Amino acid sequence: MQKNEVSSNPSSASRGQKIAAIASVAVFFLVLALLAVFVGVPLVKTLGDPASFRVWVDARGAWGRVLFVGLMILQVVVAFIPGEPFEIAAGYAFGAVWGTLLAWVGLTLGSILVFLFVRKIGVKAVEVFFPREKIDSMKYLNNERALNATAFLLFLIPGTPKDFLTYLAGLTKIRLLPWIILTSIARIPSIITSTIGGNAIGTKQYTFAIVVFAATAVFSGAGMLIYRAVQKKRALREAGRALANQPLAEFSHVPPEQEQAKPDSK
Repeated sequence: MQKNEVSSNPSSASRGQKIAAIASVAVFFLVLALLAVFVGVPLVKTLGDPASFRVWVDARGAWGRVLFVGLMILQVVVAFIPGEPFEIAAGYAFGAVWGTLLAWVGLTLGSILVFLFVRKIGVKAVEVFFPREKIDSMKYLNNERALNATAFLLFLIPGTPKDFLTYLAGLTKIRLLPWIILTSIARIPSIITSTIGGNAIGTKQYTFAIVVFAATAVFSGAGMLIYRAVQKKRALREAGRALANQPLAEFSHVPPEQEQAKPDSK
């Protein structure tokens, strides 16, 4: 009787861990969703009126810049909130140069925070459902060079869900420093186009702003096509390697036991 109780404890503990992990993840995403609805939506609406946002920033002096960096960090953490309105507002309120710098600093700090959080907490939640051996057996997740190259390309393309990718990156074996350096550099073109467009709206250069946003859309579409082509080529190359590593089937080979067991046709 005691033996049965002992043997049932590990399974019940495993079930309890899974329930706790599911509940934790559900609560986390619920909090993010609530922040997006009750904080993010009003913020985006406020940023939709760049003139009012500029007045709000100017009224707070240097603290306005600090608060804006804090807003950018919040935007990365609450990945449901789109980042482009913040970057456009930064260009309108601070100009192209300062807007780019402040947005870049906020995005970088937010990415570090999310990465460390997922690396500390998220991996443990994933390991409840997938054993570490299973995760380690996935070659692509362990190929840091391939992951960094993919991340750099995706972060270079405007409009990609960069903040969700940061959450996913924390679950892999990518190291923090290379990840932050590569993605921070890759973010710069997207930030610059948004802040230049916002600055053009602020200086009433509407035609130039339209050209900037249209060029960004074209660049984004071209980037996605290039990314898909690269991924397809990589998948074909991996499939070719896997096929080359498989032993060829010897269709004509008959085991000696079967050869001896054959009845004499005569």
